[in-house]
Amino acid sequence: MKTLLQTSIPGIPLLSRGKVRDVYGIGGDKLLMVATDRISAFDCVLGSPIPDKGRVLTQISLFWFDFLKDVVPNHLLTADVSEYPAELRPYADQLEGRSMLVRRAEMVQIECVARGYIVGSGWKEYKAGGTVCGIALPEGMMECGRLPEAIFTPAFKAQSGHDENITFDAAAQIAGVDVVTRLRDLTLAIYSKAAAYAETRGIILADTKFEFGFIGDTLTLGDEVLTPDSSRFWPAAEYQPGGPQPSFDKQYVRDYLETLTWNKQPPAPALPPEVVEKTAEKYRDAYRRLTGKSL
Repeated sequence: MKTLLQTSIPGIPLLSRGKVRDVYGIGGDKLLMVATDRISAFDCVLGSPIPDKGRVLTQISLFWFDFLKDVVPNHLLTADVSEYPAELRPYADQLEGRSMLVRRAEMVQIECVARGYIVGSGWKEYKAGGTVCGIALPEGMMECGRLPEAIFTPAFKAQSGHDENITFDAAAQIAGVDVVTRLRDLTLAIYSKAAAYAETRGIILADTKFEFGFIGDTLTLGDEVLTPDSSRFWPAAEYQPGGPQPSFDKQYVRDYLETLTWNKQPPAPALPPEVVEKTAEKYRDAYRRLTGKSL
């Protein structure tokens, strides 16, 4: 099965090559975002691509952009390669199904995290002091337990390494209290609608993160949205609080890597074929369950 580890589009300025996405500048006001099949773990890009991963991330984002269009504007212009500028069309084999042409936005340097369940870094902070990003939570909660209500826990977008969880007040010092208040309200509104829908598809949306930017004066949803790379999706039928949950994200890859003697520094090890295929199927399964379609 054909995979795409990185793009090559001569003559178009490559603005960034992230852990998953290659981003190109199209004129002064548009971007081409291409989701490759790269996968990262512990902040390292692995040498083994995951078949269909970039297509899954893009198609799930497109699904959610449409689903949420009445809640928040987004940056999407088109994902139809035939509508792209003429200079991009010769590279359709790299772009079809895994790319989006979007409006360029002035991004807010805050990761907007919504948590409906206590897990990951939130669980670690709660165990240490009973709070998550400075928000006091009830005593006696269990790992992966459902919160009384969803909470907004911002993070500062670090240039390298992990993003840093911060308080609302700290986020307000970075972006302004009015902007962060709007970010909080939008984040929780999006999470509420998406989580309710996911439940009807047999999926628990435990937490997720969004990125927003300004296009003119309009606060706009950007980047990827509610994908297995930016969210924790759990199968509802198997949910049992009190410990880790099975998931549709790359936790399966992390669990495999934890069995190795790798020091979590580059170069990252390759993945065996069975881990690659099992991970690919988890991504495809998330898409099927959420959209009711197959790739």
